[in-house]
Amino acid sequence: MSSIEGFVFIKEASHELESADALFQRKYRLSLPAFPHHVVANYRAADGSTAVACYIHFTDCGDLMLGGGACSDDRVLRRMDAAQRLAVRDAGGLYLHTLKWSLRHFGPRFSAIFGYCGDALAERVDRAAGFQSTDHPHLLVYWTRVVDQNSRAQVIAKANSFTPF
Repeated sequence: MSSIEGFVFIKEASHELESADALFQRKYRLSLPAFPHHVVANYRAADGSTAVACYIHFTDCGDLMLGGGACSDDRVLRRMDAAQRLAVRDAGGLYLHTLKWSLRHFGPRFSAIFGYCGDALAERVDRAAGFQSTDHPHLLVYWTRVVDQNSRAQVIAKANSFTPF
């Protein structure tokens, strides 16, 4: 069995986003947001070719980060061999693998990372990554550090003011 890290490479990208934009348009019928932060998981095939396997957009809001616009490309999964698909499954899927990378990448800079989720499957993945419910429908939070209750309420209210995102 191979490790997903051997063929899926994640980075925060600021340019060369055409392939991610094509995936985003396929899933949402919209262009990528024109502002940072773009997290892209690329699949590298045995022949050296690459394809965007997963994309997530994040928005810096000062003390918190908003995450949304996540999408994975099922066509890329079908290009993988059986061992690679097994490694993806063992990692929890492309979205979970990319989301966990993003939480590690952005976590040190923000007290909380929020997701706005109306899709049951995406919500299961978000919860598997450690997101928790808030008192607001569809608004999930991942606390990156200990935050007192009063500050938590303020941060959640601020994130909720941006919904849906």
